[in-house]
Amino acid sequence: MSESLHVVCPHCHTTNRVKRDDLVKTPDCGSCHQPLFTAHPVPLNETSFAKHVERSQIPLLVDFWAPWCGPCRTMAPAFEQAAAQLEPHVRLVKVNTDEAQALGARMNIRSIPTLALFAGGKEIARQAGAMAAGDIVRWTRSNLR
Repeated sequence: MSESLHVVCPHCHTTNRVKRDDLVKTPDCGSCHQPLFTAHPVPLNETSFAKHVERSQIPLLVDFWAPWCGPCRTMAPAFEQAAAQLEPHVRLVKVNTDEAQALGARMNIRSIPTLALFAGGKEIARQAGAMAAGDIVRWTRSNLR
């Protein structure tokens, strides 16, 4: 029998139990019936960020950004492309540090864009500065080994 994982829905933020083998079969949320994976980064606020970090058992790659930041806007399409390559094995999310200032302060975000990789509820890697899609994918995979 395949191991089950907890996966938080990107739409309603309900925790779902999904068999590891079924991750690639485009599972839907048991609550809102939306796809659990969309191949697009998920915008999160402080509350939904906490749910995804604490409850999801798949790694979470967070882009801390702000709308006024030129490098953040430059990296946005690359982060979108990386989501299509890394899901469903990694959830990519975006946190607007202007809207979630307390979270940015708590996470000690000093420059943007900053990528933070979480696994098992803990931050395991961090990288500041804009990156290309291939670099984001390589950096993420190398830190998950």
